[in-house]
Amino acid sequence: MSVLFNVESLIYVLVLLICTATYVRQYRPTLFHRDSVEFYKKFLYKCSVVGDRLSLWVSVLCIILAFRILFVN
Repeated sequence: MSVLFNVESLIYVLVLLICTATYVRQYRPTLFHRDSVEFYKKFLYKCSVVGDRLSLWVSVLCIILAFRILFVN
């Protein structure tokens, strides 16, 4: 089944994308820019901002998803 049709897998991919974009932006801040012309750079910038501003909630969601993968599946 595709990730787009499975909501649980879509949440996993979005959380992983947010965490990765935040981590990469920490070391390479010029890689993503909000005034960029490319759509993917704007999207990755917004993901990194969400990761910065909501870091507590993103980390709690990562822990919940990790326990779900380890103990439920």
